[in-house]
Amino acid sequence: MIPHPKSSFEDVIAQSQAACAALSDADDGLKREVLAHAGNRWSLGIVHALGVAGTLRHAELARRLDGVTQRMLTRTLRQLERDGLISRHDYREVPPRVDYRLTELGRGLLVGMLPLWTWVIDNADAFRAARRRFDGADADQG
Repeated sequence: MIPHPKSSFEDVIAQSQAACAALSDADDGLKREVLAHAGNRWSLGIVHALGVAGTLRHAELARRLDGVTQRMLTRTLRQLERDGLISRHDYREVPPRVDYRLTELGRGLLVGMLPLWTWVIDNADAFRAARRRFDGADADQG
């Protein structure tokens, strides 16, 4: 659930605590693994590519993800499929033909990431300024 823009910070913290408490301790590993997709360059790249283009083949995904290795692409696709974020359809043909597409869960991840991406873009100048200040202070101390 995304907090209402006019929510107080205390309301947001309460919502955050409720969200964290919603999963049991046994689900902690699941929570961490699924959240790892949200911070993973290749997972987000795949989710975005499939969200924009719809169904894509392995080679088409590789062309859209500059710098991804064959091994990393295959591994990431398997992780996303395991978590239900993408679906894989093998046509059982020779030569092999396999398509990937977002599931409803994957679409939800893409929609959920938009506020975070917007926040990063909106605050990019502030991040750059903070880094300059930090790097300058670090150089003064070194």
